[in-house]
Amino acid sequence: MNTVATSAMDYCASAKRVFQVEAEAVAELAGKLDGDFSLVVKHILQSSGRTIVCGMGKSGIIGKKIAATLASTGTPSFFMHPGEAYHGDLGMVTSADAFLAISFSGETEEVVKLLPFLKDNGNFLVAITGNPSSTLARAADCHLNVGVKAEACPLHLAPTASTTATLAMGDALAVTLMEARDFKPEHFARFHPGGSLGRRLLSRVGHEMTSENLAIIGEDAQIMDVIGAITRSSLGLAIVKVDSEWAVITDGDVRRAVARYGKDVFDRRASDVMTRSPVRVAAETRVEDAIALMERHRISSLLVFDKETLVGVFKK
Repeated sequence: MNTVATSAMDYCASAKRVFQVEAEAVAELAGKLDGDFSLVVKHILQSSGRTIVCGMGKSGIIGKKIAATLASTGTPSFFMHPGEAYHGDLGMVTSADAFLAISFSGETEEVVKLLPFLKDNGNFLVAITGNPSSTLARAADCHLNVGVKAEACPLHLAPTASTTATLAMGDALAVTLMEARDFKPEHFARFHPGGSLGRRLLSRVGHEMTSENLAIIGEDAQIMDVIGAITRSSLGLAIVKVDSEWAVITDGDVRRAVARYGKDVFDRRASDVMTRSPVRVAAETRVEDAIALMERHRISSLLVFDKETLVGVFKK
């Protein structure tokens, strides 16, 4: 293999050509859509089974991503390796399951070998290929055409544009199913409880708030005492009890007080710099709603109440 000198090759031009080829491959998928796509969506929506995705090699890698996207967006799905399927994993396939078989040529031996079982088992078979005349496409109940004019690979050997087109077709299927099911952010969060979105949509403020070491002071506290309370609490604010009401003093309030009063700030008291009637939330409020409230008011913390009892502070 010859090494090409850096000066003899425009690497960015090569990359741009790949982007162009693959972008065209995806754009051309719209013209290949027909009634089969709608039939696939309708069948999956009405099915009581899972959607099983199968593919070999690079198609299998794309298939894993498609299955994962389907599963996380409301369509029960998993990936099945065709080799493992032929050696026992077909026992996981029920007659109610839809079977998405991916093979760009439509002739992949490991996938084609599964056809007799799938037909005998009564599975709804969807072929995703680049060849409508292939064995797999002709045997399927529906065919999704992901044919491309050319691979981005200059040798036209490595799957590039074809795998990108297949991935895009899988995304189109998943998103269409999402929209048909009116799949909402809170549904998505149920399947992603460990991520930041899951925290925001599933968790309640009461689960996330700080309830210990709150800096609660009186309205007559001197500024130095206010600063000390804020520092000790590590929350960036002090909470002021004013009769039956509450107020807050943030470190930003203290800085603004210094700018306003100068050296005389040390003669001031909490009542001179506090913010009365601060924004508050109930402990059962969703974290997502609390964050939206803070963004709307451009603040970074909220007082949390259980009815009329102060129970904590919630911060982003």
